[in-house]
Amino acid sequence: MPTMEARIYKRPKNAMQSGKALTDQWVLDFVPAEAKKPDPLMGWAGSGDTRQQVQLKFPSCEAAQAYAEKYGIAARVHTVPPKKLKIQAYADNFR
Repeated sequence: MPTMEARIYKRPKNAMQSGKALTDQWVLDFVPAEAKKPDPLMGWAGSGDTRQQVQLKFPSCEAAQAYAEKYGIAARVHTVPPKKLKIQAYADNFR
């Protein structure tokens, strides 16, 4: 039986909205075990790997890592680089 691989990352901010709702969640996604292939009749992309449909959400990175360790999932944590805010006054636009 092949080992299950997953990635753990912090949920990104929605690019279409300015709010930061749900960005404090950590997500565990399984790495695809096989490539998607087009269906000969409809042309839709699909595969027999149902783990691609599973997305688990956790309140912290430690909780996600504990889950992966408990069930023998080889998980890699992808950290988010810290944001650097460029603080400037409105008047700086006219200099």
